[in-house]
Amino acid sequence: MRASLLHLTCAAALLMPLPASAQLTEGFDDVSALPGWVLQNNSQPLGPLGWIQGFGDPINFFTAFSGDADSYIASTFEAVDLAGTLSNWLLTPELSLVNGATFSFYTRATTVDQVDFPDRLELRLSTNGSSTDVGDDAMSVGDFATLLLSVNPALGDRYPTDWTQFNATLSNLTQPVTGRFALRHFVTDVTLNQNAFFIGVDEVTFSALPMMVPEPGSLLLFSVGMLGFAVRRRRNAA
Repeated sequence: MRASLLHLTCAAALLMPLPASAQLTEGFDDVSALPGWVLQNNSQPLGPLGWIQGFGDPINFFTAFSGDADSYIASTFEAVDLAGTLSNWLLTPELSLVNGATFSFYTRATTVDQVDFPDRLELRLSTNGSSTDVGDDAMSVGDFATLLLSVNPALGDRYPTDWTQFNATLSNLTQPVTGRFALRHFVTDVTLNQNAFFIGVDEVTFSALPMMVPEPGSLLLFSVGMLGFAVRRRRNAA
């Protein structure tokens, strides 16, 4: 009986999924307290505001996707001083990156003058560990050279004016690594009457959960263990 139980225990251990490589959920209840996150405004010329707490004003702006009315993070044209290139970065904490890992977020713009003031948001990736290098000027990207997706990439279409979810799935990694994702509010030719106004981001989630695929040997071990356990139960019952 002891040997059969040992086989069964070992087999069960082999079948258990590994702990999640990484998980992240952020609803931006308090933008001033985001452990591990990095906020970097590289706009030129530099304006007075970087990423800020959302405004829970449903008339002139909008309320959060979920939670309290102001529980989202926002970026505005005031990241630039009057006119220039807006490059406002929001970096996640360092995460474990594997193929199949998913990253998602919700974003929207206000309905005020969005036809005349288009915005753009990029999702970028660095696989260089804890690096926060986004370059030194508004056009550089540093270690975040991998563009995963862009919301309104050509600045020609209207940015979503309802909360809209965007998703990216990692692939083509040669091995598990660590790194960071970055959301970059990136708008060129920002002036008082052209391009960029106000966008929000909410409900950022990341998940890298390995699939539970046992090795053939572990399946055989599990079968043998179960068979031995069943035989001994029958003998004890007899």
